[in-house]
Amino acid sequence: MTLSFNIIEQLKRKSGLSLTTPNDIEALAIDIQSVTGERLGVNTLKRLTGIIDDEREPRMTTLQIIASYLGYANWEQLAEMEGIANSDFDDTPEVLRSCDITLGTMVEVEYLPDRRVLFQYKGKDQFVVLESENSKLLAGDRASISCMIQDYPLVATDVIRDGKSLGSFTAGKSQGITFSLEI
Repeated sequence: MTLSFNIIEQLKRKSGLSLTTPNDIEALAIDIQSVTGERLGVNTLKRLTGIIDDEREPRMTTLQIIASYLGYANWEQLAEMEGIANSDFDDTPEVLRSCDITLGTMVEVEYLPDRRVLFQYKGKDQFVVLESENSKLLAGDRASISCMIQDYPLVATDVIRDGKSLGSFTAGKSQGITFSLEI
């Protein structure tokens, strides 16, 4: 089982790690143990973050530790916040992965209350902001975005403005985003 996109993004924000390499996962295991006093195996965390493709269900104890690390009272509280049921069929949301689009592709992102950002893909998870309406992102900003998921928050792991890193940026925290490819 892989954790939901939102939970993985919470783990990234909490740990300050990209969670894309084995070294990141080892550092996450250490951070989880330092915060919770509980140890999770590196391979378990690789499965939960999708680095290892494995559909085994984690133990409830493992999920409780993840929830505790993220500041929740227990897994049930985290699952409720994420809208995760113990088992359910779900419509798969539309996902746009940067590795699946071509250089120069333009993507329009909208989110509440009245925000609009037009990005252009520059390669290697890098997007430049071409236009911005009512957003903290400004034209010319470069954002590191590996994927966009319809109706979920948009997470840029880093935003560069005038050569300076502003850190991570999340858009559409409450209602998620909508996106469309521009021709």
